[in-house]
Amino acid sequence: MLNLSPRQLLLLSLMAAFATMALKGIAWHLTGSVGFLSDALESLVNVAGAGFALFMVTLAQRPADDNHPYGHSKAEYLSAAFEGGMILLAALAIAVTAIERLINPQPIADLGIGTVLIVLASIINLAVGLLLLRGGRLHYSPALEGDGKHLMTDVWTTVGVVVGVNLAMLTGYTWLDPIVAIGVALHILHEGWQILYKASNGLMDQALSDERIAEIEQVLGQFSCHNVFFINLRTRAAATLQFAQADMQVPKDWTVQRAHQVADEAEQALQAIGVELAVHIEPHYAHGPIDQTTL
Repeated sequence: MLNLSPRQLLLLSLMAAFATMALKGIAWHLTGSVGFLSDALESLVNVAGAGFALFMVTLAQRPADDNHPYGHSKAEYLSAAFEGGMILLAALAIAVTAIERLINPQPIADLGIGTVLIVLASIINLAVGLLLLRGGRLHYSPALEGDGKHLMTDVWTTVGVVVGVNLAMLTGYTWLDPIVAIGVALHILHEGWQILYKASNGLMDQALSDERIAEIEQVLGQFSCHNVFFINLRTRAAATLQFAQADMQVPKDWTVQRAHQVADEAEQALQAIGVELAVHIEPHYAHGPIDQTTL
């Protein structure tokens, strides 16, 4: 499988968004289906979301400076929040259009070529969406994950639209087309809310996952052989960056130099797994007996 950087993945997503928007727009023009129109409008959101995500990821990769000593990685959460907001607007536009078509039904033209174009666009979204989700997990990127989830939602939306529109054609019940479009709008609304919720959690310095914390504890636990113990571990995620803070308790007779050396080794060990560690050095029993089972 391709091993692309976040910027390369988002460039691919942007190109795919333009391609699928064109395919779905043509399908809507040929058929007049409001279901196909709802799918095309969501692809417009894909273009805006992928473009903004690309800009935010580029900003997030800028190195730390005097005004941003912890880097710019949280810019990715702005991308996720923007995409979530755009999804909510698309859902509103789809619902309004579908309700108007439900009140004033119109016949649907032949779906042959339109359906083919919609399915082709969905296959493109499926392939790119899977790549984005894989990249999001690999790079711990909320921007990639948000864009990938949006594309996968688009895939399932397309499946629902194709089924609904074809049912309307086969049964002659044209109201099925706008009903399916309203269902699409509700589905998109839910996805947009989920993306906004996750982005807001990220901006509030959410802790790392339990699995990641267990990995950190395992690494720090290796230093117990030096009679060194880490307590009061706290973690936070800042998009692609991960941070940990802990108190390092050392024997009372250690010199500052020796304690500092072990602290450096602990920081380097966590850097090797992608976590920036900040250590506060203190003597054994500074807060009472040490619970050696914690780390």
